Amino acid sequence: MTKRIFKNTMLIILLVLALCGVFIIGVLYRYYNKEISDEMYNEINFISAGVEADGLGYLNSLDNVKIRITWVDNDGTVLFDNQADISTMDNHSDREEIKAALVSSTGKSVRYSYTLSEKQVYHAERLSDGSVIRISYVQNSIWKIMLGMIQPVLLIVILAFVVGGVLAYRLSRQIIEPLDNINLDNPAEAEVYEEMAPFVRKITHQNQQIKDTVAALKAQKEEFELITENMQEGLIIIDKNAVVLSHNTSALKLFGVSDRVEQKNVLVLNRTKEFETAIKLALEGRHNERAIAIGERIFNLYLNPVFDKEKVAGAIIVVTDITEKEKREHLRREFSANVSHELKTPLTSISGIAEIIKTGIVETKDVPEFAEKIHKEASRLINLVEDIIKVSQLDEADSTVEKERVNLYEICIEVAEQLESVAKLKDVNLSVKGRDLVVIGVKPIVREMVFNLCDNAIKYNKPNGNVIIKVEQDDNKACFVEVIDTGIGIAPDQQERVFERFYRVDKSHSKEIGGTGLGLSIVKHGAILHNANISVESNLNQGTRIRITF
Repeated sequence: MTKRIFKNTMLIILLVLALCGVFIIGVLYRYYNKEISDEMYNEINFISAGVEADGLGYLNSLDNVKIRITWVDNDGTVLFDNQADISTMDNHSDREEIKAALVSSTGKSVRYSYTLSEKQVYHAERLSDGSVIRISYVQNSIWKIMLGMIQPVLLIVILAFVVGGVLAYRLSRQIIEPLDNINLDNPAEAEVYEEMAPFVRKITHQNQQIKDTVAALKAQKEEFELITENMQEGLIIIDKNAVVLSHNTSALKLFGVSDRVEQKNVLVLNRTKEFETAIKLALEGRHNERAIAIGERIFNLYLNPVFDKEKVAGAIIVVTDITEKEKREHLRREFSANVSHELKTPLTSISGIAEIIKTGIVETKDVPEFAEKIHKEASRLINLVEDIIKVSQLDEADSTVEKERVNLYEICIEVAEQLESVAKLKDVNLSVKGRDLVVIGVKPIVREMVFNLCDNAIKYNKPNGNVIIKVEQDDNKACFVEVIDTGIGIAPDQQERVFERFYRVDKSHSKEIGGTGLGLSIVKHGAILHNANISVESNLNQGTRIRITF
């Protein structure tokens, strides 16, 4: 802006200088012509008087005269010329100024020389005897005059240009400085000249409009980000070229990407064929939904195209992690199959024995033996149903379950006393170590958890083995119950699966001891209800250590 004002100001200065120069030269040239004309009039009157009085003698007496003097007879013969030989001169009767003087006593004419850029001015006066006195004067043209003045003119122009440049610079700075000093956040506070007041008011008004608009957009953006950032589902918005326009943090977490992916192709998130196909269908304008596997996780994709006047402008992708849902569904199917199998086994045995008794094949003395088998299978069936009910109750338990202060050491003592007779039958030494420690929990469930751990430790122990129930605090002052046995142990590759429903490390041995396969599953669900952690340390044929940390 400063440069433009400076340039325009300098252009005006130069234009004004040029116009003034032309005007001044024109006025001076006109004045110069008038002065020469008056001087020639006086000169010819003076010379005419001299010739009238003394004739040729007067003319010969004139020395160092700058003007040319010519005396011409009334027939055009040159009688005298102070700058040329009259014998070589032509008759002057045809000269314009001579003819005019012979007719009207006075004549004037001007003849130009464009080559020399000058003009010859002639003035003639008729004498009393009919002859004519003519004087002439060489006058420079305006261009020759200007050429002769080139140096002073250039000096003046340069001086004017320098002074004008300084003034133009100061003027441009004076104009721009108030603009530069305007605080755009508070333009009303600026000290400006009167002509800028409307401009400042307009900026103030526009600033307020911009602030209001930005505040509204910011509020909308923050609201949108607050909603999307708190979504567990991943949200991705792409344009028609599959370039990511926006996304929330959950989307990156679900896809396992750490870098932001705005303005990148959405396929940087996942390059599987299923994902690429889903994107392609969405950008073709077709809603689609599908599940894809990424690593060990399973995700469900919902892709909706976005239209702008019947043309696809992009798509919205919603990603949900359905891994747990799929696992639960798998567990449900597996649980149903296992329950059917576990229930079918004792029921088949009971039905078979009952059919044998019904046919009368069994002798009277063998009836108690068959009845014992029916009782044993019925007890096994009852235990299984009870464990299934417990697991189902734990599955449905939530924060509404009433909790209380539970003394872990007292519960362990009670469980040890209850299982003491079972341990003696198995020739296993059962002991409790520790001290009174209290946690907040559901007492029956905590008791069931400890009971199942100890029951398993006894069942899968060796003769003359040991089971130690320990109640203590770890380095973080967290209370824990630890059951340590010297039994058959668990292989490392099976330690994570022992808490699955109906999973048995040694199925043949489990069948002999009558386990339902739900004991440790009950422990796991009880721990989940209490936000407790379970850790397992075990080696084959060396024993197992299971800790529940509350």
